[in-house]
Amino acid sequence: MASSPLGRPTRGTTGTNRLRRNDRWIAASTALRRAADPLVVDLGYGASGVTAFELAARLRGVRDDAEVLGLELDPVRVATAAAQLVEVRAGRTPFPPDLAVAFARGGFEVPLPQGRRAAVIRAMNVLRQYDEADVPDAWRAMAARLAPGGLLVEGTCDEIGRVASWVDVQPDGGPVRFTLSLRLGGLEHPSIVAERLPKALIHRNVPGERVHALLLDLDREWDRAAPLATFGATQRFIAAVAALRERGWPVLGGRSRWRLGELTLPWAAVAPR
Repeated sequence: MASSPLGRPTRGTTGTNRLRRNDRWIAASTALRRAADPLVVDLGYGASGVTAFELAARLRGVRDDAEVLGLELDPVRVATAAAQLVEVRAGRTPFPPDLAVAFARGGFEVPLPQGRRAAVIRAMNVLRQYDEADVPDAWRAMAARLAPGGLLVEGTCDEIGRVASWVDVQPDGGPVRFTLSLRLGGLEHPSIVAERLPKALIHRNVPGERVHALLLDLDREWDRAAPLATFGATQRFIAAVAALRERGWPVLGGRSRWRLGELTLPWAAVAPR
């Protein structure tokens, strides 16, 4: 337990399935699948431990030896999550009683027991109240607790998990990828993600910035693909992303990710100018 955890308390808002898109991303990551020690940290999980429970339940389908450690600054939140864990262990919740989850107090310093290092650190909706200038130091502090080949996933989502975006950061603190993830049913325009960009980008959605150009081009291709809406929003989004790549955007991955409403690019494609 950290005596003086680093960071500022978040609002603590959380909810069932809010981070399901991010859970899916972590479960598919090379950092988790190839980890010698598949320890995953849910940093700043909020007023309830539900996101840590959901993450652990989803990860055990990929790695049955995966462990999740939830960290929070507020000792009251840690106590609440610990009480929820008692209910899980007693079999009084939908989660498996033997779920590999624990909770402790901690912040950006990411205190880990017995000298362990994390395969993945997830920090969603943690940096929203910070200044953009604070982001690189926060990234470096958290990433320093990663194992070699590990991954920090930092980003933002809406309250019900339909709109999300995040940055993948490597152990040296350098960002490597940007991903947006959208629920496609009922989507009007992909640029709705502008409201939920990571702190490093949210103030950069202005003319002259790369992320602004990306969202403009993605909206244009979404509009051009409107006739495909007859076949469903998924086919429309796949076509829009394929057209975006044809325009020269260095889109990563393929249709298996696009059909999930995901679009990933190298960080350099959207980095602030």
